[in-house]
Amino acid sequence: MNSDFPRIIALQRKERQISQKQAAADLGISQALLSHYEKGIRECGLDFLVKIADYYGVSCDYLLGRTPEPEGRTISIEDIPDDDGNNSMPSPEVVAFNRKIINNSISMLFSLAQKANSITLIKEISSYLMLNVYKLFRIVYNANPRNDQKLFSVPKVVANDDASAIVSMNEANIKAASSGIPIGDNDCVKDPDVLYLTTAILSQTYPEYSSSLLNLVKISEDSIHKKRNA
Repeated sequence: MNSDFPRIIALQRKERQISQKQAAADLGISQALLSHYEKGIRECGLDFLVKIADYYGVSCDYLLGRTPEPEGRTISIEDIPDDDGNNSMPSPEVVAFNRKIINNSISMLFSLAQKANSITLIKEISSYLMLNVYKLFRIVYNANPRNDQKLFSVPKVVANDDASAIVSMNEANIKAASSGIPIGDNDCVKDPDVLYLTTAILSQTYPEYSSSLLNLVKISEDSIHKKRNA
């Protein structure tokens, strides 16, 4: 049984704020049967797959989790705008593809933080991302013992743990600020509706970034599922 189909059809219905009873009536099936489909208890036939894809205006491939974009589009490296404009260094295609997805997804995070009008959210997201990149760079740098540690002012023995501690604080502050909870002198998101997101809103509001983010989500979750099922 396809594990993505139940989750995605339930997501599409809820994003459109359609009751399960109404959707079932529109689709010509019982509410109980639709509930079974959405919970993954029963598997639908091909005819219903096409019917519900038409109902929500999405592709069958999307409903089956074969593509992260509702329209069923698959992207290549040429389809993704290069947000940082740095094309001077030739890279293997897969590296360049992942780099663009990451760059554009980060840009979208900052756009969301700015839309939320929260200084705390912007500052904490910046610190979180910078410190994680810092940690990764030090790991790569430390791979060669000849690399001089004088490049850094924080000793190697404590750098990773110290950075991780601050990252944990960043994450806590991001959760608080985005949930509308001001901590200390930090501000917070006043209106949670500014962070209301659906696949349609992502595509319409952030057309240059949404494709990258949706693909990043799929790649990341495929990796999680693979590791958990290994």
